Amino acid sequence: MSTKPSPRDRLPATDSAWAPLAGRVFRALWIAQLVSNIGSWMQTVGAQWLLVGESAALVTLVQTASSLPVVLLALPSGVLADRYDRRGVLLTAQGAMLAVSTVLAVLAFSDALTPQLLLGLTFLLGCGTALMGPAWQAIQPELVERRHLGEAAALGAMNMNLARAVGPAIGGAVVAAAGAGWVFAFNAVSYLGIAAVLMFWRRPPTQSPPVQRERLLTALQAGRRYVWHAPGVRRVLLRTLLFIPGGAALWSLLPLVASRSLGLGPQGYGVLLGAVGVGAVGGAFLLPAARRSLGANGVLAAGAVVYAGVLVVLATVRVPWLAVVVLLPAGLAWIGVLSTLNAALQTRLPGWVRARGLAVYLLLFQGGQALAAPVWGALADGPGLTFALLAGSGLLLAGAVSVRRWPLHGMEGIDPSPSDHWPVPPLVFVPGPADGPVLVSAEYRVAAGDRAAFTECMDQVARSRRRTGALTWGLYQDGNDAERFVEHYLVASWSEHLAQHHGRLTATDRRHEERARRLLVEGTAPVVTHAFDTAGGPVVPGRQETAVAEQASGR
Repeated sequence: MSTKPSPRDRLPATDSAWAPLAGRVFRALWIAQLVSNIGSWMQTVGAQWLLVGESAALVTLVQTASSLPVVLLALPSGVLADRYDRRGVLLTAQGAMLAVSTVLAVLAFSDALTPQLLLGLTFLLGCGTALMGPAWQAIQPELVERRHLGEAAALGAMNMNLARAVGPAIGGAVVAAAGAGWVFAFNAVSYLGIAAVLMFWRRPPTQSPPVQRERLLTALQAGRRYVWHAPGVRRVLLRTLLFIPGGAALWSLLPLVASRSLGLGPQGYGVLLGAVGVGAVGGAFLLPAARRSLGANGVLAAGAVVYAGVLVVLATVRVPWLAVVVLLPAGLAWIGVLSTLNAALQTRLPGWVRARGLAVYLLLFQGGQALAAPVWGALADGPGLTFALLAGSGLLLAGAVSVRRWPLHGMEGIDPSPSDHWPVPPLVFVPGPADGPVLVSAEYRVAAGDRAAFTECMDQVARSRRRTGALTWGLYQDGNDAERFVEHYLVASWSEHLAQHHGRLTATDRRHEERARRLLVEGTAPVVTHAFDTAGGPVVPGRQETAVAEQASGR
């Protein structure tokens, strides 16, 4: 498989791996997040080790309990982060996780923590993570410049893995010396740092909100529609889905590798996790050079191959120090793949739907781990731990081979910055926000020699219309006038159409429209009409009945 990068799979050029840390708020949040992540990894060690004497299935259910809430709540959390103040959402999540962690610590200290309570409270902590995830990802473009989003994603991954290098070792030592209650207590205190930074952050004003705040189901539909009609975003999600289930084998089975294969205690398990973290921190330094030499798709393929090789070695090795050494490249591969996918997604999503798009990514990321973990546990209890590790390796190798068939799309022409280039339609009445559906029609005149190129350009325009709110779309050529083309698309309501005018269109959408309009007969412009559903009777402005077709000079 060729890993030589082509222009189509390169991510935006960057200045420095540390550039995002120049921002005061980003830097403060990064440090606070590091402390919180250390607490989370300490808790993971404590929780898994409390269950390691039970069945393999119970141990792997810690991973499921942490990840499953994202499957259930990622999309609603994305809607909340797009509809409400993201800082407020983050503060709410921090408060909830602080409360749950406190309960967990109290129960552990009082020896009242059963496996069922442990998994239940871990699930609640996962709910807090699910609430926080989309909002946390979506504020990154507010903290760093767009050209530094790749570095911000790599620093975020390095943060997690630096915590993985330190937290498990500390957690294992604390569990061995004083018991799991103390790691749960530290995790509870660790949430206070992020909350403090968020409270003192003076968030700059953002773009004006839509004319009418979307309802939950409407917002979910808008997010689903955008992702479905954005090929670049869909491809990032596909690559995520092809990596995560196999990658989850390491995190699910490593406690069993430590206890069964290597005969280690909680401190030794912490060292193994720490080795992955050290490798990931080193990977953050090597990643810019790897992207320059291999390209984004090369990094994805190479990362999956390296990760698969690590699982093969863990399936056969019985020497602790050798396991520590081989886990170093696992961390490098993990950070390389995930930061590449995260950066690719961040640079493709516009602000109005960013949290929802990232929520779908988190859904696949955490959901893949949650659903894969019990499968790996069942395989370890059935055919055996070695078989489970080799199966995970095979799945990763298949994903690496698929990069040639389904690579990430290039970034050429992608600019998600907002573009308010549609004029307000000069209707003769003022529709109410819920009035509709609205049928928007545009007539174009295209010369004979440009018709094939025009219809090809309009394919991109069609995706734009559907991403931003169109329920249906069609382009028709007049049977009596070969130069006349008519575009129709249906939008659910007037407020949805106004959202297209103000907030949803991007510079990329504008570029597609301009490319098509350059092919029109010289001196002509589109003639646009807006027609309202007449099923409810004659128009009553401001109410939900609405009704007549009106001519307008703009969209």
